[in-house]
Amino acid sequence: MSQERILLAYSGGLDTSCILKWLLEKGHEVICFMADVGQEEDFGAAREKALRIGATDVIVKDMKQQFVERFVWPALQMGLIYEDRYLLGTSLARPCISIGLVEAAAQRGCTIISHGATGKGNDQIRFELSCYALNPTIKVIAPWRLPEFCERFQGRTDLLEYAKKNNIPVSATTKAPWSMDANIMHISYESGLLEDPAIAAPEELYQMTQSPQKSAETATTVEIIFKDGAAVRASELISGKTMERPVDILTFLNKIGGEHGVGRIDLVENRFLGLKSRGVYETPGATILHVAHRDLEVYCLDREIFRVKSFLSSKMADYVYNGFWYSPEAEYVRSCLVASQRNVTGKVVLEIFKGHAMAVSRESIKSVYNQELASMDVHGSLSPYAATGFIEVNAMRLKEHHRVFGSANMK
Repeated sequence: MSQERILLAYSGGLDTSCILKWLLEKGHEVICFMADVGQEEDFGAAREKALRIGATDVIVKDMKQQFVERFVWPALQMGLIYEDRYLLGTSLARPCISIGLVEAAAQRGCTIISHGATGKGNDQIRFELSCYALNPTIKVIAPWRLPEFCERFQGRTDLLEYAKKNNIPVSATTKAPWSMDANIMHISYESGLLEDPAIAAPEELYQMTQSPQKSAETATTVEIIFKDGAAVRASELISGKTMERPVDILTFLNKIGGEHGVGRIDLVENRFLGLKSRGVYETPGATILHVAHRDLEVYCLDREIFRVKSFLSSKMADYVYNGFWYSPEAEYVRSCLVASQRNVTGKVVLEIFKGHAMAVSRESIKSVYNQELASMDVHGSLSPYAATGFIEVNAMRLKEHHRVFGSANMK
């Protein structure tokens, strides 16, 4: 490795603290970069820790507003959810943090960016593809892919021993060594005992939500107003408390959702590299927003637009999960998804209770819902006799199939 100045994506946790020390042992000058994307972090203590280990400087950049407005809100507007369950809280943070990394590297004369993502995970791909897209000349050092580093450290147990030997304080322990990643949108947990999918996550793991079994016995009613598919206001109807800025809306709904245990999910997912991994997630506020947005979409969008949009949302979720936020295909699909939201304007009322967010009413002046046409009490403009021909035409194919293969279908 050259002795060029390195900018290290630093979290203050076990991996990056040990990597900082290791890079210093190799003779590098290291500047640490920390992005504040809403995680509950003592940045002052983390800064002092990095300086004590030997970092030349520590940059702490507040990126909460940028993260919510440029990444979380568009993702919710596009309806992104990976494999029908994961709302992409970590995946969305990586291209945002990469902006800060590339800008800080340019400002401090760093020609190399380093990170603590493992060689088996998704984050190495997300960080590096995003950084290369933003600055094609940047170099990357990924210690978990270097033979010298991997021969010395097999995993978190070796890192814990190294940290102890070098007097590096860490929160992880051999008793509860799961890894955690947090931001204003969610907290994710993996590794340690969670690597066995048969073992249930312990209740003490959760930090953003309380158990639904212990949550309030009375539902909280929330009204969310959307314009062009993006949330512009959220209100708690009994108290009248209202938020309008995206960061404030998300923080507000995180609190309500957390109190009711909304947004917990325990899953096995497919990583981009091809292996499966087990993760536990807490995403309370974004879950409420996703439920409300999906309900309003079905109400407002033409059926076929909704289906095409749903297909594109699934593709875009893959792009984000796999690290291609800045790719040409993502840019194109994003423009299509945003265009689909022109009529997704209105309000949704939800009841938040015991781990669930359920839409109970919705209103929009842009919905094509026709109450008279849908009513079971009046015929309206749809003649019931028209359905006879509709059924006959659709039955023709089934009858012909039965004529040829009928006996086989009965088995």
